[in-house]
Amino acid sequence: MTNDEWAIEPHALLWEANAEMAIPACAMPQTTTDHDQIRRWAEERQGTPATVIRTTRPGQESSILRIDFPGFSDKGTLKLIPWVEWFRQFDERNLAFLYQDRAANGQLSRFFKLISRPEKSE
Repeated sequence: MTNDEWAIEPHALLWEANAEMAIPACAMPQTTTDHDQIRRWAEERQGTPATVIRTTRPGQESSILRIDFPGFSDKGTLKLIPWVEWFRQFDERNLAFLYQDRAANGQLSRFFKLISRPEKSE
């Protein structure tokens, strides 16, 4: 094999490896602010709206928002709240829901993160 052949072959192999390891679209993270979509995603995974107890200060009602899933090991650290309250705080804080529908292996994913909504350009 000549040096010119080696210069091309590694790029072709890299492309082939990436094509075989392509991440399914359902495994790619998505972002939404749609309450129905968030609630549906959580309930499909038996998740319930909650806040982190230790982050609530006296005289304040808000704390860190979470979704509690079955099997969570620190049950005593979360306070379950109604969806209406969870979404009120979600909107007041101008949050967005970053989530993964399915893992790369096809199983339902519980991955989510609450992020700031992007600034709207005027």
